[in-house]
Amino acid sequence: GEGGSGVVGDAHALEREMSRDGSHYSLSSGILPSLGARSNRRVKLRRFIISPYDRRYRLWETFLIVLVVYSAWVSPFEFGFIRIPTGGLAATDNAVNAIFAVDIILTFFVAYLDRLTYLLEDDPKRIAWRYTTSWLVLDVASTIPSEIARRILPSKLRSYGFFNMLRLWRLRRVSSLFARLEKDRHFNYFWVRCAKLICVTLFAVHCAACFYYLIADRYPDPKETWIGNTMPDFHSKGLWIRYVTSVYWSITTLTTVGYGDYHAENIREMIFNIFYMFFNLGLTAYLIGNMTNLVVHGTSRTRKYRDTIQAATSFALRNQLPPRLQDQMISHLSLKFRTDSEGLQQQETLDALPKAIRSSISQYLFLNLVQNIYLFQGVSNDLIFQLVSEMKAEYFPPREDVILQNEAPTDFYILVSGSVGISRGSKWRGTWCRTGGWSGQVRRGYWRNWGSLL
Repeated sequence: GEGGSGVVGDAHALEREMSRDGSHYSLSSGILPSLGARSNRRVKLRRFIISPYDRRYRLWETFLIVLVVYSAWVSPFEFGFIRIPTGGLAATDNAVNAIFAVDIILTFFVAYLDRLTYLLEDDPKRIAWRYTTSWLVLDVASTIPSEIARRILPSKLRSYGFFNMLRLWRLRRVSSLFARLEKDRHFNYFWVRCAKLICVTLFAVHCAACFYYLIADRYPDPKETWIGNTMPDFHSKGLWIRYVTSVYWSITTLTTVGYGDYHAENIREMIFNIFYMFFNLGLTAYLIGNMTNLVVHGTSRTRKYRDTIQAATSFALRNQLPPRLQDQMISHLSLKFRTDSEGLQQQETLDALPKAIRSSISQYLFLNLVQNIYLFQGVSNDLIFQLVSEMKAEYFPPREDVILQNEAPTDFYILVSGSVGISRGSKWRGTWCRTGGWSGQVRRGYWRNWGSLL
């Protein structure tokens, strides 16, 4: 007894270890092994070196994404509406900068994937050299506090807003996040793409609104601006009113609505509007192209089904087929559409898998059913395993012929669900086989209700 439990325990431990090793090479958590790999053991990195696929490091990156979203909103806002941030806004900016400074230090200890060998490089010197010659300068520049920047920069370049815009460099992390989410099976691809398009649009509208107000705020004559023409005392208005007004004109320009209540009043605003409209052309094409692709992908299956039904109906009418055959054709095509739309296309899914996984799935689903059939009583398990691995599942709608009289049978059917009956012509002869039954030769059989066969 003790020896048996020890064997079971060792087997479970081995299974858990193999599961951990196998997950290391999954699509979302690691790199694929080379063809010459001699072992599937985990890659061991040097001491103090972090794997970029480590779960804790991924959580850290996700936390940074939240701060990137904050930077994406506050950087253009401060650039357009606030010359020098104070109070809680300045403290929050410095706290965010401090966290990204920690990430800069942490990056020197994160291994990277060598694109030549496709191996994780854990040499600290090479990691440092790669980071120093790539993104280090921009990362440091986007992390320097505003108080230090105003002191070290020349007087003409001390505008906090321009220096603050360097923080938008952090947006590259958002692109990587969406790229991972699009491949993650736990998230719906359609909604991930829609969220990405919405974020791009909102960011473009927000940035343009801040630029619009910046141009008006720094123009010598406030009344000769797009906002001063209808709101001469706009400087005395609340910050929220000015921001909403800017966003309103930005989004009406983006959507080319142009109500006429706001328009460019000076040459600076005209020049910015020219480039903004050029940008809108590209953004609109990007949005329409992506949404069209998503909509077409979602409706292509239904459109193909309608075309197939229409073609089958035309074929039946042209060849004057009897109503019974027409009903069978339409029922079969409708069932095929249902199996495709409801995720029941087993054979297509199984064909995309290796043989070992296909065999395991077939045995899990159908082995008990096949073993209970009296025809296989006393047959060796090895033979049953081989038979189950080669079986294919099929769905049949009601009143569809399965085997015809005088037809040489080439398939052996096992009824998984439903029932099949015998008929002569249009006369019903009664139920011949129910769930768990088998058939290889019959005068004429057809389905009484929805069912599936092996």
